[in-house]
Amino acid sequence: MQVTRQRVAKVHLGLFGRLTGRRVRMVAAGTAALAIASGGIAYASTEVFGTNQVGSTYEDGLQLASDQIIKPIGDRLLVDNGKLLASTVSPDGRFLAALTNDRSIALTIVDLKNYKVLQQAGTASTAGVLRISNNNVGQEGPAYSPDGKTLWMPQIDGFNRFPVNADGTLSAPTFITIAAQGSKRALPAQAVFSADGKTVYAAVNGQNRVVAMDAATGAIQQNWTVGTAPRGLALVGNKLYVSNEGGRPAKPGETTMNSYGTQVPANPVTGATTTGTVSVINIADPAASVASIDVGLHPTAMHAARGALFVTDTFDDQVSVIDTSKDKVVQTIATRPWPQATVGYAPNGVTLTEDGHLLVTLGRANAVAVYRYTKPQEPVSYVGLLPMDYYPEEVTTVGDDVVVTNLRGIGERGPTRTIDKGTGTTPATGHNTHDSTGSLLRFKLPADKVIAKSTATVFAQNGWGNNDVKQAEGNSAHAVPVPKRLGDPSTIKHVFLLVKENRTYDQLFGDDPRGNGDPSLAQFGERVTPNQHALARQFGLYDNTYSTGTNSAEGHNWLMQADNPEYTESSAGLYQRSYDTEDDALGHQRSGFLWTGAQAAGKTARNFGEFTQFLTKPAGSSWQKFYCDTRNMEATGQDTTMKTDTQSPIPSLNDITVHEYPKYDVNIPDIYRHEIWKRDFKANGPANLNMFWLSSDHTGGAPNSIAQVADNDLAVGKIVDTISHSKYWKDSAIFVIEDDTQNGVDHVDGARGPVQIISPWAQRGTVDSNYYTQITMIRTIEQILGIQPMNQKDSAATPMSRAFTNKPDYTPFKAVPNKVPLTDGLATPPACGNDTPAGASAAQTAASKVPADKQDIANAWAAWQKNQRMSGPNAVADYAPPVLMDHFTWYQAHNWNTPYPGESKIFTPAEVPGGYLPARETDG
Repeated sequence: MQVTRQRVAKVHLGLFGRLTGRRVRMVAAGTAALAIASGGIAYASTEVFGTNQVGSTYEDGLQLASDQIIKPIGDRLLVDNGKLLASTVSPDGRFLAALTNDRSIALTIVDLKNYKVLQQAGTASTAGVLRISNNNVGQEGPAYSPDGKTLWMPQIDGFNRFPVNADGTLSAPTFITIAAQGSKRALPAQAVFSADGKTVYAAVNGQNRVVAMDAATGAIQQNWTVGTAPRGLALVGNKLYVSNEGGRPAKPGETTMNSYGTQVPANPVTGATTTGTVSVINIADPAASVASIDVGLHPTAMHAARGALFVTDTFDDQVSVIDTSKDKVVQTIATRPWPQATVGYAPNGVTLTEDGHLLVTLGRANAVAVYRYTKPQEPVSYVGLLPMDYYPEEVTTVGDDVVVTNLRGIGERGPTRTIDKGTGTTPATGHNTHDSTGSLLRFKLPADKVIAKSTATVFAQNGWGNNDVKQAEGNSAHAVPVPKRLGDPSTIKHVFLLVKENRTYDQLFGDDPRGNGDPSLAQFGERVTPNQHALARQFGLYDNTYSTGTNSAEGHNWLMQADNPEYTESSAGLYQRSYDTEDDALGHQRSGFLWTGAQAAGKTARNFGEFTQFLTKPAGSSWQKFYCDTRNMEATGQDTTMKTDTQSPIPSLNDITVHEYPKYDVNIPDIYRHEIWKRDFKANGPANLNMFWLSSDHTGGAPNSIAQVADNDLAVGKIVDTISHSKYWKDSAIFVIEDDTQNGVDHVDGARGPVQIISPWAQRGTVDSNYYTQITMIRTIEQILGIQPMNQKDSAATPMSRAFTNKPDYTPFKAVPNKVPLTDGLATPPACGNDTPAGASAAQTAASKVPADKQDIANAWAAWQKNQRMSGPNAVADYAPPVLMDHFTWYQAHNWNTPYPGESKIFTPAEVPGGYLPARETDG
């Protein structure tokens, strides 16, 4: 672990000009922005990021993969081995304890006086790390006792209680268990102490209750039922306030959706929650009824001061102000600084300074919003915005200092790592999405005039410009591929969004000499992905495009919601309530999804597996049987015999889902998915928006990793072939993108991924090095189909107009045969025989047999594999720990004969160094 302290800009006032290559030309404020009393509105957009590369620093700041650039105020303390989640400060103001995620660290202690990391705790074997049993952590920060001598850290089934030494370091903890209630584990959130330190009040998030615990023994003394998913606590006198992120219990007859086994009131179309509440517990009279106060959606952080309780309504983009003398909301404060969008700023932390400045972290805007506050019923006045690091989510004051905890800090810029993907590849070292670097920022609050002026900087860093997203009247403009104004006609009527799994740019295209690639990192180069290479030559190579999400839980949200909601961001250290949020109402933004936007615009939508939750397969099914069924369908045109059923709990998605198309399951070949889709395509034609999940390149199924990526590549080629030889080709566009890039490395940045735009209207043979992201791709689809942007992220994004031309080329694409046997690495050959492509070696086409002396080890891995949810009705993308997945694919690919690179023996799962990492902590 390396810690860096940096002095960053006091207040950065520069505005964006056009970026040319790697240099920035500044534009005078009078021409680049409109200054107003409350700050400035910069006439900018994400197009001004030009050809910036993520991870590089420019005059205006460090480029992120989220359509943002950062150059914050204050002193930065950078931690290069994890995200810094929720934090708390010791009673004497000397130390800060932050929940941490990634690199096997769960907790970071910072000495605020010397501004350095004092200690970390986790499962890492790094010198100086206090070893604990696991790394999972809750959504809200640890709690210091009033005397500062103990620290309680929330984990899945209770709290780790650490003794705190005089120097602020921690000693070995004692675990305080909170028992499960049936299938519902405790999942503690925030804890607060009574004034005398004898009682700990804890929000038991997974069980919709609050408990009072003996601080000495951990025994539960009292229990109160509250709303759904209690998260934050605030103790004011004898009243304990509880923010219930999922709102109140459902009433009979209400539309509901699941969240960790509780049916919560939900929107009948999007499945998003519709209520938010704060419970009020009278701790002086434990038998008294629990009161409830209605607030906005997803109440999370709370701060009590001056007779008021400030509650961040994270999904309503506002702060509720409760008068604690009346227990009534007396005003709400809008935290929507950009007039063009009312959704997606993620207010998630709040505090009040002694001189009356209300500070609210806006996680998704990388900013702190500042207001002047006097008393509960006196309206606040807006001062402006201060630029922060990536995803601020906690703000507090320590003396005269403001301290902000930034979950993502400067992005994934920690030490590089090595990943191996099996036979035919070599170990690759580079940047990975899990190389997280959280940060703290410490600064003196500037004068109000300075804060107001800095607002323009925040606008520019977010690309909040004068983008016109209003619906055009009359639709009389001449049709072009990507209209300048939303609602104007497009030459493209049918959009196909193909979502793949986990690959970086270098992994696939590092061997293409036309782009900025590193051939040594091309683990799945042209031999494995001939179709995507052929598509890149015919339609274009994009070598500066980034996945915004770290893992599948985030990536599919970015693609379907143009955001990773705060609920998922804050759950990164746990993922126990849910990983993917398809079956969790708390993970759905109020403005809906890409498909609901299409429907609202009068367009049709059809779904092939994307964002779905439930899959059933025939009894006794296997990859081999699906493979043979595919070959039979290809040869005879007959219907499938291996029938599957895919369902979504989101009503609007289930209505448009083709249920015969299987969702994520790495033991179903993607060429099978192509055959199922092709039958629907020929029978029904395409919708305006067609969404696909092609998951074989995730790897982890029966064939080895090379074979599964080849299967995925062949399916992509066949889908494009089918569309381009149909009557719909002339007005179609196909977008191919990864959900995330976490299962590989890249020499530029771990978030850089392979992206393809395929259409008669796409540029041909180009190499496009402009900065693009998942967000800009989604905005492009919206612009083509006339879909209103879902939040401030896609509202700000500039469509990828440069990738298209007004002069179509209707030349179709012909799929390229695979070069790698799709059955490579199978322990048992299919009944219809192994795949034998031209040029494949006899060893590749033969069935692999485990050596007798390694059979017990292989059996141990087979037992492990059965519990990783890679297949079947409960399959979850990237459930398995990445370090174990890497070892498994290596052993399997090398027929259990070769130790993993850098190791001297072949390990069982229990023996793998780092194998104790919890599955959903880092992978997904």
